[in-house]
Amino acid sequence: MTLTKDAKTTLIGNYARHEGDTGSPEVQVALLTSRINMLTEHLRSNKKDFSSRRGLLKLVGQRRRLLAYVRRNDFQRYMALTEKLGIRRK
Repeated sequence: MTLTKDAKTTLIGNYARHEGDTGSPEVQVALLTSRINMLTEHLRSNKKDFSSRRGLLKLVGQRRRLLAYVRRNDFQRYMALTEKLGIRRK
């Protein structure tokens, strides 16, 4: 259920703002989104896995906080990020 090293490197490369960037909010949101998608698929087949459901809710909350930060600081970056990742907005 974890990301492979290659998949993680690809995501970081696609969303990094500069060379060597691994901690920008865009990269963090992209990594969280991929983990959320993986957990969502897992929970579709394992409906009673409540531990994973709790972990999923924590990841969604963390992503929501990061997106709120990006939205506060640069609305255009927020719009581009949510469009690229396919995240619904309020």
